[in-house]
Amino acid sequence: MNKLDIVLTLVFSVVMLIFMAFPAMKITEWIDENIGIPKRWYNAVMFFVLLSLSLSIGLFLRFA
Repeated sequence: MNKLDIVLTLVFSVVMLIFMAFPAMKITEWIDENIGIPKRWYNAVMFFVLLSLSLSIGLFLRFA
């Protein structure tokens, strides 16, 4: 994987941050209802889900 692939993946991922905010909120809400997340960790879990979704969609857009 060269540097251009990394840069393009990150560019696609940054754009997808906007579109993945709502699914990340819904996924975190679903996790909280089923498993139970402490209030202290709620925002951290949502941020992790948001980054994971954005990176996965960015990788898909770059290599598909």
